[in-house]
Amino acid sequence: MKSFIYTLILQILAHFAYGQSVDSSQNDEIQKVLEQQLFPGSKLDRDFHFKFPETFSELNVETKDGYKLNGLLFKAKQSKGLIFYLHGSNDALDTWGKIAPVYTNLNYDLFILDYRGYGKSESKVTSESQLYSDVQTAYDKIKLAYLESKIIVIGQSVGTGPAAMLAANNNPRELILQAPYYSLPDWIHNVVPDIDTSNMKYQFKIYDYLQKTKSPIIIFHGDADDAIYYGSSQKLSSFFKQGDKLFILKGEGHNDFTKNKDYLEKLKTILK
Repeated sequence: MKSFIYTLILQILAHFAYGQSVDSSQNDEIQKVLEQQLFPGSKLDRDFHFKFPETFSELNVETKDGYKLNGLLFKAKQSKGLIFYLHGSNDALDTWGKIAPVYTNLNYDLFILDYRGYGKSESKVTSESQLYSDVQTAYDKIKLAYLESKIIVIGQSVGTGPAAMLAANNNPRELILQAPYYSLPDWIHNVVPDIDTSNMKYQFKIYDYLQKTKSPIIIFHGDADDAIYYGSSQKLSSFFKQGDKLFILKGEGHNDFTKNKDYLEKLKTILK
């Protein structure tokens, strides 16, 4: 996500440095760059061998249009359920797999999916509806092995959009959003108000999905987040049901929740 915000800043500097306004063609150009940076991908060779100390296996998911997505399923010694984890825009499973012990040590299996263009997953993300279809297909496959009442959906950064969609359209035990945006247009407008985002192919209206979610919702956000402003989560909390919770992590940035003591302590209570 940081590469995304840096690209946005560069575009702003290029078009506003000398007091220039953004015309429609320039706005379209900026939108195209933003869309490309939202899912930049991080490929691994097909024969890449993952190495983690935890017990794990690779799990491939076939999309509706015939492409293969790669995921990792980490197993806890005494599993109480499963974390369905949707990661941020940077890196692939060789990096994201390192968070596994945070959840397996709390007796939850962990499934992490690489989006199209990440790791060993084929093709590339080209639209919001395509991404939603992919994560729903993966979720449906996981439900064949786990009761939905024992599945907790977690989204991190960019992954909070599809995570919120899943919770709105399914019935997981819980939804946990980590550093979410209110919507993609809202996030962009917070950085540069003059950009027209109405025609962007990605909208990610998390605020809309939360209003349709029956499962308990928990949001974590660092008040030192320099990628997605934490006011996004404060605005999302206005749609909370009774029992939903927002935790603001003091001094925390965008990416290191699994090293944050307050986060880890609250997670123990949530996953008990």
